[in-house]
Amino acid sequence: MSSHIYTQNRELSWLAFNERVLAEAADDAVPLLERLKFASIFTSNLDEFFMIRVGSLFDLVGIEPERRDSRSNMTPLEQLQAIYAAVRPLYRRREAICMGLERLLRRYGICRLGWDELTGSEKKFCQRYFRAEVEPIISPQIVDTHHPFPHLRNNVLHIGAWVKYRSRDVFGVIPVPDALPGVLFLPGTEGLRYIHMEELLLHHTEDIFSNYDVRAKCVFRVTRNADINPEDEAFDLDENEDFRKKMRKALKQRTRLAPVRLELSERIEGDFLEYLKKRLPVTDGQIYCTSAPLCLNYAFSLAGRLPEELRRSLTYPEFRPCRCSGLNSSESMIKQITRSDRLLSYPFESMSPFLNLLREASEDPDVISIKITIYRLASKAKLVEYLCNAAEQGKDVTVFIELRARFDEQNNIDWSERLEDAGCTVFYGFENYKIHSKICLITRRERGQIRYITQVGTGNYNEKTAAQYTDVSLLTANPDIGQDAVEFFKNMSIGELDGDYAHLLVAPHSLKRTILRLMDEEIAKGPRGRMRFKINSLTDIDIIEKLREASRAGVRTDMVVRGICCILPGIPGETDNIRIVSIVGRFLEHSRIYCFGEGESERMYISSADFMTRNTQRRVETACPIYDSAVRAKLHRIMDVCLADNVKARELHSDGSYGPVHGGAERIDAQLTQMDWALATEAEPEPPAEREGALGRMFRRFFRGER
Repeated sequence: MSSHIYTQNRELSWLAFNERVLAEAADDAVPLLERLKFASIFTSNLDEFFMIRVGSLFDLVGIEPERRDSRSNMTPLEQLQAIYAAVRPLYRRREAICMGLERLLRRYGICRLGWDELTGSEKKFCQRYFRAEVEPIISPQIVDTHHPFPHLRNNVLHIGAWVKYRSRDVFGVIPVPDALPGVLFLPGTEGLRYIHMEELLLHHTEDIFSNYDVRAKCVFRVTRNADINPEDEAFDLDENEDFRKKMRKALKQRTRLAPVRLELSERIEGDFLEYLKKRLPVTDGQIYCTSAPLCLNYAFSLAGRLPEELRRSLTYPEFRPCRCSGLNSSESMIKQITRSDRLLSYPFESMSPFLNLLREASEDPDVISIKITIYRLASKAKLVEYLCNAAEQGKDVTVFIELRARFDEQNNIDWSERLEDAGCTVFYGFENYKIHSKICLITRRERGQIRYITQVGTGNYNEKTAAQYTDVSLLTANPDIGQDAVEFFKNMSIGELDGDYAHLLVAPHSLKRTILRLMDEEIAKGPRGRMRFKINSLTDIDIIEKLREASRAGVRTDMVVRGICCILPGIPGETDNIRIVSIVGRFLEHSRIYCFGEGESERMYISSADFMTRNTQRRVETACPIYDSAVRAKLHRIMDVCLADNVKARELHSDGSYGPVHGGAERIDAQLTQMDWALATEAEPEPPAEREGALGRMFRRFFRGER
């Protein structure tokens, strides 16, 4: 590519997304405690960004220093320098927002306190707690000739002290133990008062190093490179070595990789700072100083400690996922799906119908087998219990579980062992390809004939995130999709990644090439062409080039891209027919929907894959066509309201900035609107169970192509 005027750097685009998360923490329309949670989410997002993305760029600096990013033409070092420059003002904004939130929370008696703000009785309580609970388990260390500089664990809070012993300065360090709570809530009936554990330790630093003269002290945290690449030596398997064992070794390695960031609670100078820079080592660009708490995870624990009335005034109104319209909880899920396709829309609708389907299948004597791909699971998963029950009932249960789901590796290792113990056949991802697809196939023998129920979704089989992420999940008895699913699981079992499918799009073989072909069909229509996409990220340069080509041909393209977006819309003569919005709200936008064309000729898919190179070329992904008219209408409704959002949506401009969406006679919040739809459905009585006669089944098969 000779010009980069219509593309932008991936990492800087992601930082712009996280800035939109931080903007929610500054939004007066968001309840106060929810704003603090957004600040916490911003912080944990940034932690992961440094561990993974900055970590991978560090690796590239050493391995391929001249390698240039295809979207921005920047070397790894240039990208790192640009990241450092972009992150520093985000720290300042985070600090200002956190301080402002704490001032507002104090009006409600919710107070984060420093030691000097404690009352006399509170200081006595803290002293007793320190002596009884903290002092016995801390491991302070002075670094000298007999005690080498310790390994500072990844993202663990430490107290650092610059102390004088006799005539020399030495470094002292106290790790904050994992066994201690993040904050210590203080006794009393008035309000909610608490002190951070690191603040308590910081105050007692002089007591801990009582034989030394403490010259300076601070709370600090080291972030390490955690980008364990499956192609690294850590993943080289001996012929007879179990992959689970290798993953455990790799996870241990993650805690010891090179530092990529140093955070400080106080500005330190002179020998103290130079010492840390040398021993870690880090550069000035990697050091960030902030008076806001380094860790904000405690934000999620505050609401549960408040009186109900106060909690309600400071948090979002309670919302629980509703039942799916048209589904009868008292009737067999298998029978209902056999009559017509169903689409679940999380978190507005409950995941329960799918879980009920699995439970029913585990006990149904006509069910022969259940096959499923798993990327992430909750720590407590009914889904696993139903799969185990099915295996224990003598059914053939095959589970493809990805052990390299980043930061969920240990959880997946544990679940894989549970599944194996129950008699399930368990496969892991391929050597160079993660299995990221979300597909489940239930096979039944009904009256001597094989029937299929297939589920294909955009989100993980995670019961916790199904109430937090927007996703869609198709339940279908379409025999053609079922037959493709049979072929898919057979190919996965034998390691065949290049299988051909009549309906499903499967990466790394057919998904990307089909997307490009369908784009070409719209390009051939010129200004009559139409495309709409809802995805989380866009980085694939081939798809970017095809979107540009479509725009130049006059094809109108509307996109909802939550996070990274490496194409710039609105560039005259290049991308001026492309509109892109991003929605950051109460729930994490996560569904992927592809629409090519419009009207009767429209091709519509739901998918597990974003338009990222890692998804299109280096993962196993699935996209499923939508044939049912009612399901298509439901997905159109979701797309329409997301593109019409003028409250939470932000529009991407040609310079890479985001701004409010203007226009529209009424204010439309896409997520709030979908909540209202779900609640309206919940208020309706459940539809009666319908009996379908032979004539009805014949017509259904005819119109769905089931011949």
